[in-house]
Amino acid sequence: MKEFKDKVALVTGAASGIGFALADRFASVGMKVVLADVEVAALATAEAALKAKGAPVLAVRTDVSKAAEVEALAQAAYDKFGAVHVLCNNAGVGVGGLTWEQSLDDWEWVLGVNLWGVIHGLRAFVPRMLAGGAEGHIVNTASIAGLISAPYMSVYEATKHAVVAMTESLRMELEMAGGKIGASVLCPGFVQTRISDSDRNRPSRGSRGETAAQATVREMARQQVQAGISPGEVAEAVIEAIRSDSFYVLTHPRFAKLIRTRMENILEGRNPKFEPLP
Repeated sequence: MKEFKDKVALVTGAASGIGFALADRFASVGMKVVLADVEVAALATAEAALKAKGAPVLAVRTDVSKAAEVEALAQAAYDKFGAVHVLCNNAGVGVGGLTWEQSLDDWEWVLGVNLWGVIHGLRAFVPRMLAGGAEGHIVNTASIAGLISAPYMSVYEATKHAVVAMTESLRMELEMAGGKIGASVLCPGFVQTRISDSDRNRPSRGSRGETAAQATVREMARQQVQAGISPGEVAEAVIEAIRSDSFYVLTHPRFAKLIRTRMENILEGRNPKFEPLP
């Protein structure tokens, strides 16, 4: 997909971070933009910012972990603009800590947003996009954590490895369906977002105190994120991937060594071993 003007992009997790950067970049190339996010005030701010630039915008408060809300989002987008050409399943949250200390609520919340959010997005939009017959592209946001493994990250990594594998299958299936719709998986490293504070959108029923390990991991992650690249750099990489029909969108070349080591460990039958992040 090389032409963007007057096409429609839909982004989940669009009120801040990578999501807003994607929406802003799509608007800058003349696209109509649908913003979806669970955070009402931030969503309104994002909507106002894009409208101030003259972009046609629809904002829909959406909890992507709920199939009915994602289906309602799809219906609203098609009612408003008649199509969706670029779908970015981007909403994400994170927790960290020892695997055996993660609560059922930790697992349910993170899987609900990071994995089920993508599943619901694909089920709601891909049939509509295929039926429309136009060129398009799907970008599922995973993480570098979907290509490597590290201690204290099992919940988050489980979702991101799943998104990578699911998108690989999706890509092959879309090619078999005729190839008009491409697919990419976005695997960024540390980016200056509020992922370390994603608890702000956690359902109140699941709030609880952190374990010592969780608090330590949160602070370490916050420091790495603050030193990360800008969301705008990620958005630019995504635009280029869509234009060139590239599948793996890797924003941090320095992680290539860790990806290679993991693959070699698998092929050579070596046990996984922690390596500090570069």
